[in-house]
Order: sequence, then structure tokens, then C-alpha cells
Amino acid sequence: MTVTVGIKALNEAKHIAAAIRSALVAVEPFGGEVVLADSGSSDATLDIARSFPQVRIVQLADVSQRCCGAGAQLAFQAANMPYFYLLDGDMILDPDFLAHGMAFLEGHREYAAVGGRVREVETANLEFALRAQQIAKADARREGQLVDVDRLDCGGLYRASAIHGLGYFADRNLHAFEEFELGARLVAANWKLARIDVPAVDHFGHDLDNMALLVRRMRSGYTGATGEVMRAGLAGDHWAVVARRFAHLRHGLIVIIWWGLLLATLLTGHMAGAGVLLLVPLAFLWWRRKRLSLAVYSYLNWNVTAIGLLQGLLRKRTPPDRPLAMTMLKEARAPEGIEA
Repeated sequence: MTVTVGIKALNEAKHIAAAIRSALVAVEPFGGEVVLADSGSSDATLDIARSFPQVRIVQLADVSQRCCGAGAQLAFQAANMPYFYLLDGDMILDPDFLAHGMAFLEGHREYAAVGGRVREVETANLEFALRAQQIAKADARREGQLVDVDRLDCGGLYRASAIHGLGYFADRNLHAFEEFELGARLVAANWKLARIDVPAVDHFGHDLDNMALLVRRMRSGYTGATGEVMRAGLAGDHWAVVARRFAHLRHGLIVIIWWGLLLATLLTGHMAGAGVLLLVPLAFLWWRRKRLSLAVYSYLNWNVTAIGLLQGLLRKRTPPDRPLAMTMLKEARAPEGIEA
């Protein structure tokens, strides 16, 4: 029983040393391995990673294929162990989580994967403040209990045999939501996923301001991922799970319908009706989010999601089970102790 921690990274010079150290400490008791899967970093990420002799480094051979799904799939392709933990390059893995996670999976053979508590460290950005709020609510509901989930956002520990049964880990076409899409395929294949009430990772998200993050996501293709997930579901055996559980898809479709109603009121000269249609969603989000700033951000984000839904549906799709070409940049050497 041993484990691979696969770290996916792109320009993570600020956090990669801490991520690697945490992974090395976590795998040491089990004789596990740490793999860095780089998607073409142009900063000092690779130079820093090379200073850790125990880490194997692979890189995406064709950087035009770079996206969130490809980075996660690359990490899994390079893994050799019966268990696989996916860690982002801006995360720190709790030293005790792998022991808890592997013990859980060994004792619960019907589960394909398990995650723990996630702590969002960077909450200045509204996106991550909202995520931290949602995590806090989920932790309060859990209250020390095992909770079945349909995805493991921010990483988790996976049974490699379950993934091999699906054919691939992450859909190489996805610019986001690869954890949800993987969870949907596992659920459709009658596997379970769980979160246990133990610390798993600290996540250091983007510190960009809200609009800069939104613009960056539009430019990177991230916002089109809703449509990409929809296409993946329609092409696979997990569409029913996607349709039932993927909230971003529902939000996108609702906004598109809202656009149609708004256009109809404007074309028919019902300006008062158009004003109501514009204000009611914002008022609802203000009530739900409790803060006007979060409401405005969600209002904009939902519209961007709807645009992305249409964009993602039209994107070219590569067969997701086709292996990614990768370049071996550095083999791991036998450990001589872990850096403090």
C-alpha cells in the first residue's frame, strides 16, 4: 500500500517549494513518490523543483494543449502507485491526511476516492471568499461525520484501479471542473466519493482583484468549461449525473433563458419589465450572499458562465482517453532526507 502525490503546476514559483516539501513529508512513511507535472512554466517553478532530488518532473510536450484537465491527467499518467493524490502547486498537503485517506479506502472498498477539509488561505478575492464561506457551511454540516459527495474539489486521494477502469483520470479537454467531471464518471460507474472530517490541504488561491481574475479566466478559456463538461457528459455515460448535479450548467441555462426574456421585453417596448428583470436577479443574489459585493460578482460571473457555456459547446474536442505526450525532465533520486 503506497501512494503517488502528483503536483500539477503552471508558474507556481511562489508556492511550489512549500507544496513539494509538504508532499515529501506526507509520502515518506509509506515509501511513496512525488511527481511534478508542469504545463510549461516560464517562471522559476522548474528551477525550484529541480532542487528537490526526490521529485520526478515531467512536462507537457505540447503546451498548446495546456488546460486544467490536461495538467491533472499528466500528473496521473506519470504515477506508478496504487493510490494517487492530486495536489495543486499552490497548496500545502497536511502531513497526516494520506494515512487517514488510505485507511479509509482500505476499509471502504465501495469508495473510489476520499478528501478532507480544505482551508482557503487567500480570501481577499471575492471568488475565494465565497468559496471559503461555502466550505465553512459544509464543514458545519459535516460535524465530524463522513459525507458522501459527487466531486473532490481542491484535490483528493484516489484508488488508481478505479481510475484505470474508467480509462483516464481527467478529461484533457477541460479548462475547469475536471474534479466534477471525474466524480460524475465515477458515480455513473457505481463508485462512491467521500469527505472525512480531517484536514487535507491549505489552498493559496489567486490574489488578483475580482475583475482581473474574471478577465484572466475569460482569456484562458476557463469560462468555457461549463460547455465542455456538458459536451463530455453527452459523449459519455455520465450525462444523467451532469444534468442532475452540475449547478454551473443550470445557472448558465437559466441565464440564457433570462437573456431571451430580457430581449423580448426590450423589443416589445416594456421598459419597466426589463428593469424588473435586471434588478430581481441582483436582489436575489444580494439576499443569498448577504453582501452586495458578492452579489454583484456572482451576477457578473453567472453571465460570463452563460457565455462560456455556449463557447465550450463549440470547442474542438480530442478523445479524452488519448494519452498526453510528455517529456521527462528529471528522474527522482533515492531520498537522503527531506528538507526542512
